[in-house]
Amino acid sequence: MTQGPRFGEKLRAGLGEPRRARRMASSPRSRVWRAEVSGTPVVVKQLVEGPEADERYAREETALRLASRVRPAVVPALLGADPADRILVLERLDEGTPREDWVIDYATALARLHACTSDADADVVAGKLPAWTGPGESDVDAFLRFAATLGVPAPPGVRAELEDLVGRLSDLPGHALLHGDPCPGNDLHTGRGVRFIDFEQASLGNGLVELAYLRIGFPTCWCSTAPPRPLLDAAEAAYRTTWRDATGTEVPQDLGDVCAGWLLRGDALVERALRGTTDHLARAVDRDWTWGTATARQRLAHRLGVVSRMTGAAGDLQGFGHLADAVRRNMLTRWPDLRPLPLVRP
Repeated sequence: MTQGPRFGEKLRAGLGEPRRARRMASSPRSRVWRAEVSGTPVVVKQLVEGPEADERYAREETALRLASRVRPAVVPALLGADPADRILVLERLDEGTPREDWVIDYATALARLHACTSDADADVVAGKLPAWTGPGESDVDAFLRFAATLGVPAPPGVRAELEDLVGRLSDLPGHALLHGDPCPGNDLHTGRGVRFIDFEQASLGNGLVELAYLRIGFPTCWCSTAPPRPLLDAAEAAYRTTWRDATGTEVPQDLGDVCAGWLLRGDALVERALRGTTDHLARAVDRDWTWGTATARQRLAHRLGVVSRMTGAAGDLQGFGHLADAVRRNMLTRWPDLRPLPLVRP
């Protein structure tokens, strides 16, 4: 029989003993159960011992406490927490099937999540939530090597464009509460709206970097999809309206920089456990691999198309836009069986 969660004295005193525990599927970094405490249905999550486990726990607990201020709710209620054992006890939600136009509900909830923090939260997040970090010089080098290996050398000036891009993204202003992995599956579609879960990678930054998920194909997600253009436009409009209503400020229209940043990151082609281990763009030249709903080359071809359309006509990334278009055309010629990303989430 699978062992259920064990509460320490603090949680037992506040909630009681967990009963009727049943293990749920989760990543190797955590153990998750459905259970009851004092007759109340709950979800119990425990971060297992491992690299950065305490940091991931601190991120998740802090993000849940900050997001719990939003009404209507965008996260499950946090009923109890024990940092010593890295245990979180959460409201159990009845999850439904996402609607066909789910991206609109998703984007609306994401904007409300992002808007829940301000400069006034600096003391709360100090030492618990890091600032978001974008691509670096090594990502620029890896992408240009990838293009050259495919026989598409970068035009003069592209490296300078990308170095400037890295600088702009590192200086991107904002104190939004970023989920860190706002993927299909981490959004629960309930009868009372969307609730986000799994905040182990939460950070503070500019909401544009996660609004871009819709357009660039959910770059950190197993479930990489490309919503039809009318739904994409409606979802982005819903995000912008919700953000404006919540903050009184406008979301910048241009997503070109953040989409280009996601294209540069080879680590956004693999699941989290494999990130930081090798140059995944270089791997994609020699072999393709499937992660979730798409292969690495499918993901790359989609991102290249998005960036070339957004940056190729004018602006600070015009040369990079032309390079992205040339690389994509090369990939489609070299690997003619590449298919577009799925339109619909599984």
